[in-house]
Amino acid sequence: MKKNLLPVVALAAVALPQVASAQAIAPAVVAVADLQRASSQCNACKTALNALESQVNGLKSLQTSLETPLRTEATAIQTAINGLAGKQPDAALTARIQAFEKKQQDAQRQLATRQQTFERNRAYVLQQIGQKLDPSLASVMQKRGATVILDSGNVAKYSPAVDVTADVIAALNVNIKTLSTTAPAQPAPQGR
Repeated sequence: MKKNLLPVVALAAVALPQVASAQAIAPAVVAVADLQRASSQCNACKTALNALESQVNGLKSLQTSLETPLRTEATAIQTAINGLAGKQPDAALTARIQAFEKKQQDAQRQLATRQQTFERNRAYVLQQIGQKLDPSLASVMQKRGATVILDSGNVAKYSPAVDVTADVIAALNVNIKTLSTTAPAQPAPQGR
């Protein structure tokens, strides 16, 4: 009879540690944070977003300053073309049209360059915030005893008692003193 129990005891000895380790996971302590709000409301974040807004306003101002004379010139050229009553434009009008097209292309290039610069600056600010967000979340988790922090934008409903957004903003304020709103220069293309 003892011989028959030996395989059962051996099987129990192997199976019990697996059952015990499966029970070792503690229940999750879930916290929720509005990560978008936190990323825009920390002190350095607000300053950087204001600087980016100034860049956008500068871009709009440039666009207006370039478009206004072009629009005036386009109207004058169109009036001259309409006055030809179907005839071909003379050399002076042709040169004026060509000069206008060159100015228009230059303006478009200038605006595109400024837009690209703004987009790079914006992405750089977001990258810097993203780099500091993870350690900020980790410190909030440790401070509040949470094992999980979910973005409130992805949660259907939650109790305000589990909202740690203010703590995340405070942690970001500690972890981010300043944000650069000018992206580093892009590396020059290498020749082939």
